[in-house]
Amino acid sequence: MIKEKQYTLAIVDDHLLFGSSLEKLINTFDDFSVLFKARNGKELQQELKNKNESPDIILLDYNMPVMNGYETVKWLTETHPDIKVLALSVEDNEKIILKMIREGAKGYFLKDIHPDDLKEALYIVMDKGYYYSETVTASMVNSLHPNSSDAQHKFKPNELTFLQLACSEMTYKEIADIMNLSPKTIDGYRQELFNRLRIKNRVGLVIYALKNNLIEL
Repeated sequence: MIKEKQYTLAIVDDHLLFGSSLEKLINTFDDFSVLFKARNGKELQQELKNKNESPDIILLDYNMPVMNGYETVKWLTETHPDIKVLALSVEDNEKIILKMIREGAKGYFLKDIHPDDLKEALYIVMDKGYYYSETVTASMVNSLHPNSSDAQHKFKPNELTFLQLACSEMTYKEIADIMNLSPKTIDGYRQELFNRLRIKNRVGLVIYALKNNLIEL
């Protein structure tokens, strides 16, 4: 019986001991194997150029010399959009988390993540295309409404949360998953806000939210 093809990963981290330990751990997972390791974004660029195949997932550190995680995920989004990038860092910082997600990272993990949680997250990423942990979701929601505004009182809690998440790059399906609501309910929120605010599209939602200090750039 032919074994089902494994998913491949690359690890980009300048801490050699951590990278080696992570490689050994991932190689124990049934359906995942590490294709290569790199110490920064520049080395990653060279590895991708030299390899005949690209990894399905890249685990990417944020703090690295030469070419850091932010610069790297931005480059990957532009040049290798099919690769799923997961940020892996010691930085539990909302601004950093949001920067990485906005530039195209499909998830963000702290380096003390439990091995079982990491394994589950890898499967979810390959299945859904993204993995938003509780840390990421909380960072998104908290940072999207930094200031109190009279405009907030015009909305029910779920409507306000939807409006703020709709101002991100997430799809409506991803928003539905995060809010634990059906896509049909999310469609209802969208149409209700379009009608109430007299706007025609998602760009209009962003402009409204910015004018009323419901989100920040």
